[in-house]
Amino acid sequence: MQREVYEIMQQDRKVARIDDNGQCKIYFKSFMPYNLYLEEETDIDTRINNVTNFNYWCATRVLTLDRKYAKEILNSIGMLQAVTDRERAKIALSYRCASLTDVFWVKRKGEKITFREVNLYDNHLENTFIDIALRGKQYTVQNESLARDLATNGCFPKAWKRAGNGFQLLKDGGADAVERELLASRICRCFDVSQVCYEEDQFDGEKVTVSDNITSKEYSIVSMEAFEIYSQNHNRDTKKYVLGIDRHNYYMMNIMDYLVGNTDRHWGNWGVLVDNSNNKPKCLHKLMDFNQAFHAYDHLEGANCQTMFRRHMTQQEAAVQAVERVGLNQTAEVREEIFADLPQYYNMFLQRLDVLKRAET
Repeated sequence: MQREVYEIMQQDRKVARIDDNGQCKIYFKSFMPYNLYLEEETDIDTRINNVTNFNYWCATRVLTLDRKYAKEILNSIGMLQAVTDRERAKIALSYRCASLTDVFWVKRKGEKITFREVNLYDNHLENTFIDIALRGKQYTVQNESLARDLATNGCFPKAWKRAGNGFQLLKDGGADAVERELLASRICRCFDVSQVCYEEDQFDGEKVTVSDNITSKEYSIVSMEAFEIYSQNHNRDTKKYVLGIDRHNYYMMNIMDYLVGNTDRHWGNWGVLVDNSNNKPKCLHKLMDFNQAFHAYDHLEGANCQTMFRRHMTQQEAAVQAVERVGLNQTAEVREEIFADLPQYYNMFLQRLDVLKRAET
C-alpha cells in the first residue's frame, strides 16, 4: 500500500518531509516551524510521536471548536465538526495548512505548486467568510476557498477582510467586549509600547473592532507557547532569550496589562516576531487582544500575572517590577474623555497609574 508523503514548506523551501507512517527527513532544521518537533529515527515510538506531532501542528492551523460559530462555519464548508487533532489536521491539509500567521504550508510529494499560488497574502479570501465568522450565518460555498481561511485562534467571533494590499481583522464578541478593547487600545497609545491599534468599525449594523494584520510574507508570529516548546527542545533559556531580544516591550507588556486590567495574557496571546528570511526571532510581536480588559478591576492588585516564566506574581507586583527595570514610559496624558463609554473604570485606572508613578520615583 502506497504511503502518503507530505512535504513541509517554508515559502518555497522544502524543510522536511513526513509520511503517514511517521518516517521523516529533515532538510533544514533551522527553518522548521517552532511548534513542530520531528525526529529522523525509525523506531516505532519515534514514528508514532512524529505522526502525533505533525497532526497536532496541522490542527493548530485550523479553527478550534471552542470558537463561537465554529460549527456553523464547518457546516457551511461541508466538513466534519472535527474534535480530534487528526480530524482537524485533515481539514487543514485540505487547504495545505496555509495561514495568515506565518509562511509555512504543506504539499503532497510530487505536487507541482508554489508558495505564490497558495499563500493567503496574495490569494483572495471569499467575502462570504466574513458573514459566517462574525454572525454565524449559513452559506453554501466552495470547500477549498473557504476552509483555508479558518486559521485564526481565539474564542471571540472574528474574520479577516482584504484591505488594499493587506488584511484587517474584524472582531465582535458583544458591545461590552468591543468597547473594552477600544478603550485599552487608546490607553496603550499614551505609552511607549509596540501595540496593535484597534479602531471602531461597523459590520452588519453592529459595532466591531478592526485592526491591521501584523504578519506578512516578510515577518511571521510565533506564540510564546510554541516558542517555549521550541526552547525546551533546544535547551534554550526562554526568559533569558526574550529579555535579550526585547527587554523593553516585555516589561511594558506587564505594565499595560496591569493598567488596563487585562486577564487574558496567556501564552497564546503574546510571542515573538520572526524574520522569515532566516526564521529567527527579531523581537516580541505587537501587543494585541484586549477584549478581556478591565477584569479583576475592583482592587489594586489585579489578577495573577501570566507572563512571569513560572514565577508567581500579581499583575501589580509584575508592573511595579517592570517600572523599576525600564521606567513607566508614558508619552501622553490619558484623558478622562476616552473613558466616556466606560466611565466606571476611570477611578481604578487613576489609582493603578498612581501606584506605578510612585514606583518610578
